[in-house]
Amino acid sequence: MVSNRSPDPVRQLTTEGAVPARSRAELVELLPAPRIVWTVLPAGATTEQAVEELAGLLQPGDIVVDAANSYYRDSMRRAESLGARGIEFVDAGTSGGIWGRENGYSMSVGGSPEAFAVIRPLVETLAPGSDRGWGYVGPSGAGHFTKMVHNGIEYGMMQAYAEGFALLRSKEEFGLDVHQVAELWREGSVIRSWLLDLAARALAPDASLEAIAPRVEDSGEGRWTVLEAIDQGVPAPVISAALNARFSSRDETGYAARLLAALRGQFGGHAVPSSVQAPRGAEEGKR
Repeated sequence: MVSNRSPDPVRQLTTEGAVPARSRAELVELLPAPRIVWTVLPAGATTEQAVEELAGLLQPGDIVVDAANSYYRDSMRRAESLGARGIEFVDAGTSGGIWGRENGYSMSVGGSPEAFAVIRPLVETLAPGSDRGWGYVGPSGAGHFTKMVHNGIEYGMMQAYAEGFALLRSKEEFGLDVHQVAELWREGSVIRSWLLDLAARALAPDASLEAIAPRVEDSGEGRWTVLEAIDQGVPAPVISAALNARFSSRDETGYAARLLAALRGQFGGHAVPSSVQAPRGAEEGKR
């Protein structure tokens, strides 16, 4: 049984054999008890609303699985709240992106051992294999905490690839083909990875990437990872720098860089570049 706010995904899954439900209430009604409701929704208010609604619809013994990227402290709170009603809450940190359907999803699962035992067949089915790519990692919150750190590491790896390829491309005298380099590094290299595979794929049509805006968003997990590192007193300079690089990509005014240039001019007499090209006559008139 499937339900979604937007009807198109439901229609698509219906063609693949799923039974549609027009609402969460109808979904719960259609599911046989004990029910397992598996949610994959944006973190924050959307997931909060869904869990609250399900709490009023489900019965003791039912299970809610959150397989999205919720903040682990929210998951701990939701597990406690639902647990008071006799409803189990499982946080399943899920990785694999849009390729998961083809390759299987990596899943780190938190919650009670009893609830995990019930959903284990589903996890094994969704994972890359019944004996790999998944694991029960601990109590409520542990699954989403593990996935949060996973995404923080992902930030650092992506940033390292981005900086390395930028350096390769900037060495104009060698005329390096960065797509070629990405392809050759994919085989036998110490830095080979699925992210490198995706980098090669992205560089294949146009290695200049001129059609892509130099702006990188974040969905929250990197911020949470850095905040947790600060809270725990664990150094995480690479992940922190990668997160800050994403912030910098959104600074359309470049204010910080402008102030840096101005300060160099103030204390060292360094030339301060102008953001507006002055007319040649005006420059000559100053001499």
